[in-house]
Amino acid sequence: MNLFIEYPKCSTCKKAKKWLTENNIEFQDRNIVENTPTEKELEKWIAESKKDIKKFFNTSGLKYKELNLKEKLPNMTDSEKIKLLSSDGMLIKRPLLISGNNILIGFKEKEWQEMLNG
Repeated sequence: MNLFIEYPKCSTCKKAKKWLTENNIEFQDRNIVENTPTEKELEKWIAESKKDIKKFFNTSGLKYKELNLKEKLPNMTDSEKIKLLSSDGMLIKRPLLISGNNILIGFKEKEWQEMLNG
């Protein structure tokens, strides 16, 4: 089962959800704020995605800017970054789609199409 992690008020998340529905792709929905990914989940997904941990940060979010993370992240360890991400769902780039060992960050229709429909 695909796990779709979203912030319901986010327009990109709404687009992604609509796309999943229109393409008859089953998914379990999860609110990123009410049910923020845990450190363990994030560790697993970051490893499986084979992407830089920075890709998981919502760099355009208010929280990211408030905390001045652009300056702080380069001096943090990966475990500190994961702890920070798991502390607040608004710091995580969204939507996230977890499909087996495949992890999609953000919504790029072509990328989602390739992964989910082959």
